[in-house]
Amino acid sequence: MSGFVGAALSFPTVLFGFLLVVVVGYWLFVLTGVLDLGDDLDVDGVSGNLLAGLGLGGVPAAVAFSLLVAVAWFVSLAGGALLDELGLGPAARIVGSVGLLVAAALAAWVVTRLVAIPLGRLFPDGSEASRHGFVGRLCVVRTGTVTADFGQAEVTADDGSSAVVQVRQPGDERMPAGSSALIYDYDAQGEFFWVMPADPALDPLRKRSDPGR
Repeated sequence: MSGFVGAALSFPTVLFGFLLVVVVGYWLFVLTGVLDLGDDLDVDGVSGNLLAGLGLGGVPAAVAFSLLVAVAWFVSLAGGALLDELGLGPAARIVGSVGLLVAAALAAWVVTRLVAIPLGRLFPDGSEASRHGFVGRLCVVRTGTVTADFGQAEVTADDGSSAVVQVRQPGDERMPAGSSALIYDYDAQGEFFWVMPADPALDPLRKRSDPGR
């Protein structure tokens, strides 16, 4: 046990260990319903674009990031234990640790890249074209409010399926949870929808399903 703890707290394993704690905590919040997939990891922003640039697109960025951290931590842990057994001197240990950091990061990218390709088939198409299909549709606010920097809403597609999307509003109108909003534009760069308060009676899906109309 002491050997494991020592390897886990040594460089570079301790760096990946900290990230692993964050990842585990995030997934615990997702499983308990406190967070939705993508919350608080900047999935639709800088981190998502960075991962896509590394060839890890096609799956939610939270999944790709979690795989990267888990593989890097495991490789660095195993490599750190091996360095301990070799009994290297201080200078050689530093060089070996730096090399292990690079090797762990590279191994994590390779494994995640290989896993992301088949795993991407399990996730629905999140292309910009499909997202533009929500423009002009009503949605229901699911967060306590919607501001220029924060907000989520649930929108229903023609086939009856629903999705929780990121929404923003340019003004300061009150849009509490459960209120209806009209999606009038899509921001491709920020990957969110612009919304405005709306009357639920305007929902075209509701009109088609209402026999009295």
